[in-house]
Amino acid sequence: MIEFAADESFSPIIDEELQVFEAAYPKAKLTPIYTDEIEAINMLLSDSVHLVIISRKFSKEEYDHLKAKDRQPVAIPIAYDGLALICNNQNTDTCIAAKDVKRILRGEVKTWDEIHPNSKRGEIWVCFDNKSSSTVHYCIDSLLNGEPINSPNIFAAQTSKEVIEYVENTPNAIGIIGSNWLNDKRDTTNTTFKRNIRVMSVSKNDQATEMNSWKPYQAWLLNDRYPFVRTIYALLNDPRRGLPWSFAHFLENPKGQLIIFKSGLLPVKGNVVIRDVKVNDKN
Repeated sequence: MIEFAADESFSPIIDEELQVFEAAYPKAKLTPIYTDEIEAINMLLSDSVHLVIISRKFSKEEYDHLKAKDRQPVAIPIAYDGLALICNNQNTDTCIAAKDVKRILRGEVKTWDEIHPNSKRGEIWVCFDNKSSSTVHYCIDSLLNGEPINSPNIFAAQTSKEVIEYVENTPNAIGIIGSNWLNDKRDTTNTTFKRNIRVMSVSKNDQATEMNSWKPYQAWLLNDRYPFVRTIYALLNDPRRGLPWSFAHFLENPKGQLIIFKSGLLPVKGNVVIRDVKVNDKN
């Protein structure tokens, strides 16, 4: 049995990939350790594992460290994930500008009426999945240009599931999680999100409207309409090119990429075509 580490926010898609991989190779036994991004990369650098799945490449220091140990560090992009904003089902203010998300994270905006003047929902409470997760790091690095998240109204749970549960029960909350936690498995078209929460639409414009705001559907990740997109990587230091190497390459091969596509994420490889469809609603 071989262990590997992954950011907890990617556990739904990794569990699906593992199920198919082990069915195809019954003698291959892989056990995921779901943790935060920092712990995952530390395990890789210390040789506790030889594969991690997170939302960034190696830093130069990490790459040089592994090369100095005669390892073979390899970063394989496997998918694109939309960073999703979710809110309570009672909340009808579901459009938000990307610039306002940044203002909330900086602590410049703390109440709903500062974004939607007619809102009576009071304070905005923001919940992340984990204080050391790739979700937090994406917000700091990509949205705030390295500035710290700075608001007493922002906190971290322990898991993405806990974020969803908090938002379900908190009418004035926003949860920030990976979009692979959202898909309703009853819908094979990947166009229905979980019904126990609302998924917010995000706009690149200064003023968000229903016409210029987008949800993290695959099509809007592909055509760059959705503003918060991150790449998921499989990072390897497997000197023997054994089971960790095999699973990482399974993820980027056609079968692994098809699983990613069916999960609602956007595969790195594959011919994804967007077509306009006219819907006739007449009986």
